[in-house]
Amino acid sequence: MRVLVADDDPGSLLVARAAVEQSGHECITAADGDTAWELYRTHRPHVVVTDLKMPGLDGLSLCRAIRAADKDAYTYLVLVTSHGSRDDVLAGMDAGADDYVTKPLDPFHLRTRLLAAHRVTTLHADLADSRAALSGQARTDPLTGLHNRLKLSEDLDALHRRSARYIEDYCIALCDVDDFKTYNDTYGHLAGDSALKAVARSLTGQARDSDGVYRYGGEEFLLVFPRQSLPAALTALNRCLAAVSSLGIHHSGTTAGLLTISAGLSAYSSGHRVSSDALLQEADAAMYAAKNAGKNRVRAATVRPGNSPADSMGTPDLR
Repeated sequence: MRVLVADDDPGSLLVARAAVEQSGHECITAADGDTAWELYRTHRPHVVVTDLKMPGLDGLSLCRAIRAADKDAYTYLVLVTSHGSRDDVLAGMDAGADDYVTKPLDPFHLRTRLLAAHRVTTLHADLADSRAALSGQARTDPLTGLHNRLKLSEDLDALHRRSARYIEDYCIALCDVDDFKTYNDTYGHLAGDSALKAVARSLTGQARDSDGVYRYGGEEFLLVFPRQSLPAALTALNRCLAAVSSLGIHHSGTTAGLLTISAGLSAYSSGHRVSSDALLQEADAAMYAAKNAGKNRVRAATVRPGNSPADSMGTPDLR
């Protein structure tokens, strides 16, 4: 563990350092509360052993500051008092301390606190890892390994706010596997699952590092293109359609005889500053327009109010 000891008494610092290092831990020392706070922010120690009374931030203020900053990890706090005052101990615990020792420092007592600190901080680290794993699972589609709608909602909200603030364009595209129900009915659900995973890999393979690929639900996928104009996104989407077709997944229920996708595209641009929900609705409507136009194609929602989506098998009608 990394242990920070804060005390304005040089003798107590020496005793504490010896006890920490004999226990096999790294020790950082500070002679006042202000320095201790800066060292805490720089090194993020697992344990802080702090004197109650010292220049700058006193022990109680330091404990409160650390607890307020403890977001991603837990720091075990040991308060050092000059006398066993119950009021001081209670005040320390109320400020966030986990334990206390009294002066003059007894190396044995401090080492026992470090043993307890190691157990507690290890437990908190394990819990943090478990929470992170659960959070990741909650935002991941178990079949394809793509991010799901929960993660999309978070990412799209952040992208929209950033794009509005910095006046940047972005695009979203809703993609749907053509005649997927027929595919499932013909080849079975296991084959359908395999096809969805193949489509997911294909879309991910075409995406830039900054792009987002999400499973939107069922046989639908949603692509997010940050800082991308509508013409550039159209080019990227047509590559995606070609990549899915090139998988060569046989589908007797389509005209092409292959598994294909249709896509609808919408853009947040200088002439079209609408909400992310509105963009999703536009992409959905454009995707259905692509289906009605013959499938295996992209349709782009126009940026002008009142116009129908433009066929984008070539260049969208942006006049």
